[in-house]
Amino acid sequence: MDRELLLLGLLRRHQMHGYQLMEYVDRTLARCTDLKRPTAYFLLDKMAEAGWVTCTQSRAGHRPVRQVFQLTARGEAEFQRLLRAGLAGYTPARFPDDMGLAFIDALPPAEALDLLEQRRAALADALAAARAVPPHPGGTQLIIDHQVRHLEAEVEWLDEVRSRLPHPKRNVRRGAESPASAR
Repeated sequence: MDRELLLLGLLRRHQMHGYQLMEYVDRTLARCTDLKRPTAYFLLDKMAEAGWVTCTQSRAGHRPVRQVFQLTARGEAEFQRLLRAGLAGYTPARFPDDMGLAFIDALPPAEALDLLEQRRAALADALAAARAVPPHPGGTQLIIDHQVRHLEAEVEWLDEVRSRLPHPKRNVRRGAESPASAR
């Protein structure tokens, strides 16, 4: 329900058309949510059917007609319910990319380390991008700070994993590979 909470929370600030909502999400929260435009419009339609938002049409000049969404009293009540559930709840994080770690021994150590280095570079890029997000007022900054803290922890953890793996140079004795590195 985090997507509904996001949309209701933004509409709570002021009425907006779908494009405005998605521009804000893309510009400010893209690293924190995977809300795509088609999903947002689908959810906005469902929220309108549920009576959480109203939808009116507006036109500016010769531009196409836009649907403008506004929070209703029922939407405010649902926002408050979702907000409380979101703040009190905990959903365990899942890391699908970690499944490869279960089978990392199937690769030569040099290749495994190279792949983890690629992963670290991607994490470092994501961390740099998260740190580059300009400060935001209120609770939005807390989301950004959480992303930064998570990515910092991921980089630190990955460095530890890489240090625990056998390094090819450590396993070489007198020019021959050890049995561990020959796998």
